[in-house]
Amino acid sequence: MRIISGEFRGRRLQTPEGTEKTRPLPDRLRTGLFNMLTGHFEGQAFYDAFAGTGSFGIEALSRGAASCVFVERDKQVARILQGNVDQFNLGERSEVFQGDALGTGALSRCPDPVHVVMFDPPYPMVEDAEQRVRVFEQFARLVQRLDPTGFAILRTPHPFIDHVEREDKPDNFDKVPASLRIEGARGPETHVYGSTAVHWYVKA
Repeated sequence: MRIISGEFRGRRLQTPEGTEKTRPLPDRLRTGLFNMLTGHFEGQAFYDAFAGTGSFGIEALSRGAASCVFVERDKQVARILQGNVDQFNLGERSEVFQGDALGTGALSRCPDPVHVVMFDPPYPMVEDAEQRVRVFEQFARLVQRLDPTGFAILRTPHPFIDHVEREDKPDNFDKVPASLRIEGARGPETHVYGSTAVHWYVKA
């Protein structure tokens, strides 16, 4: 995976074998995200949760972001992420936190205010209704840390649906769009890229 633009344009990131652990952002999605963020990099604070090998946050730093906090739970992936930060000499502008993105430790490391939050939880986590509650609650807390012109971005599968049991036919289910309402946020503005979607929010 290469950096698209900026100071490190064309340079490669270290990645683990396979994509199961990191589920990297497809090129089309990355390009779309960063095109929409034009003008929102220089001197700004970023927060990259479920960061994988750091492709989102390092791209932002390459384009002039002042800082980025990376949160990654998997120890092996976090080591690779730290290696990517080190190879670009980004230590003074970056923090790699190895821990649960839904925990208080990760939340405490988010700048306040922060300009851009990227939240990219594993699909099984947001597809499970019980786990989704925790995901959305933490995302809502991060939204409250946005500066007045900041964005919080949530990635989900597309289509994003719930299976709701029918009252008239027990053990039968209807497929309905999953709610994307986030407490304290306005949005989402949704952009679809094949089997994935990104949902943009601002602070209410």
